[in-house]
Parts: sequence; C-alpha cells; structure tokens
Amino acid sequence: MAAGKEIRGKIKSVENTKKITKAMEMVAASKMRKAQERMRHARPYSDKVRNIAANLGKANPEYTHAFMKVNEAKAVGFIVVTTDKGLCGGMNTNVLRAVTAKLRELQGQGINSQAVAIGNKGLGFLNRIGAQVVSHVTQLGDTPHLDKLIGPVKVLLDAYAQGKVSAVYLGYTRFINTMKQEPVVEQLLPLTAESLKADEGSVGWDYIYEPDAQAVIDELLVRYVEALVYQAVAENMASEQSARMVAMKAATDNAGSVIGELKLIYNKTRQAAITKELSEIVAGAAAV
Repeated sequence: MAAGKEIRGKIKSVENTKKITKAMEMVAASKMRKAQERMRHARPYSDKVRNIAANLGKANPEYTHAFMKVNEAKAVGFIVVTTDKGLCGGMNTNVLRAVTAKLRELQGQGINSQAVAIGNKGLGFLNRIGAQVVSHVTQLGDTPHLDKLIGPVKVLLDAYAQGKVSAVYLGYTRFINTMKQEPVVEQLLPLTAESLKADEGSVGWDYIYEPDAQAVIDELLVRYVEALVYQAVAENMASEQSARMVAMKAATDNAGSVIGELKLIYNKTRQAAITKELSEIVAGAAAV
C-alpha cells in the first residue's frame, strides 16, 4: 500500500491548500467591500474639483496653467499603478502589458520615457525591462494615503511643469464590477478642455479670490491631478481585492476537484490491492 500512502499524503496536502485559499477568498471578499466604498467615496471629490476648476478656467480665460500647456520635449512620463502582493489572477499582467505596448509605441517614435511605480509588482517589472524609474512607493497597505502618493507623483508633475516631459500617462486597473476589471492607460497631462469640462446643467459661478485667481487655479489644478491619481489607486485596490477573491474561489474549486480525483484513484488502488490479496489467498487455498 505504498502507493495508497503516497496518495493519502497528496490528498492531505491539497486539503490544506484548499483551507488556505478558502480563507484568502473570504478575507478578500471582506476587504473588497471596504475598497469599493472607499473608491465610490473618492469619486464625488474629484468631480467637484473638476467642476470648480472648469468654472475658474472660464472665469479667467487669459491665464493658462502649466498643466494645460503642450510641451515639445522628447520624453514622456508614466505613473504605473499595480499591487504589492500577487495571487490576484492576471490583473497586474494585463495592465503591465498595456503599459509595455504604449512604451514600445513611443520608443518607435524616438521618444524616451521615465516612470513612477506605485506598487511592488510594477516596480519589479519596470526594473526588469530596464525602464528609468525616477521614484516609487510600495507597501501602501489596504488603505491608500494621499500623503504617501504626493511625493513620488510630484516628481513627474514638476518635470512636466518645467517642460522636461511632453505628456504624463497613468496606467492602472479600472474597477467595473466584481467579475470584470479593465486595464487602462490614459493621458493625465496635459489636461485637455474635455477633461476640465463642467457637468451639463451646472451653473457657472463668479468667485472672490484670495490671494488672487492665478494662485487659486495653480493650487486647484495640482489638487485635481492628485485626486485623479488617488482615484486610480483606489480603483486599483478595489480591482485587486475583486480579482483575488475570484482567483482564490477558482483555486478552492480546483482543489476540490483534485481531491475528488485523488480519492477516486486511491479507492481504485485500494480495491485493486484487496482484490490481489484475495486472489492470492484463494490460489493458495486451491493449491493446498
């Protein structure tokens, strides 16, 4: 019964793995609900900031912020948002594949690139492909904090304001629903008129500025861009927990199938051994 003992060991091992994946599935489901609430709560803030910035832009058409000017530099920046941990299916692979396609497209046009990595998986990938990583932030935990994101992201924002890069792209995974997450690479800077368009039906207001309109617009547009990055990180975290829950559920189901197959093989092996022993006993009795 050496083979039977080996099969029992495999069954025990798979059962232990199934317990782990089931626990991870339940933890991810709990974290997913919190991450979705955080993501939805962040959306009204960015929408409100965008509306105010649009109204300020209409009230002061003579002033153009640096984030709305088009630079002629032969370099672009990328903010790549990924997870710190794995076991979330192909989520990171999909967004990194989209970023890589964009990088190759720009390299074909003779445009250099530099990147900011948010998340350990993206940092490791960018280092492996030899990309120029100017700053990074990892170990954000389950709750994104804006004060941790501002420093690394400000490196690219300052580079754009100084005219060193012609565009800044943001790559992340957009949360659509629990079963579907979409990799996105979208232009963050320069801000276009469409991105700063006020919502239909909103009333344009005249403001009293303190200290002056230019200072308010400068501060507001920086806050708007930071809100977009924070929203991307929040969506990425919601997508991470959803993808992990689905992946762990699939792993738990597969473990159950493997256990069923191993038990069937074990029973067949055990039955064959018993039949062989009975045949040997009958043959010995007949010989006597």
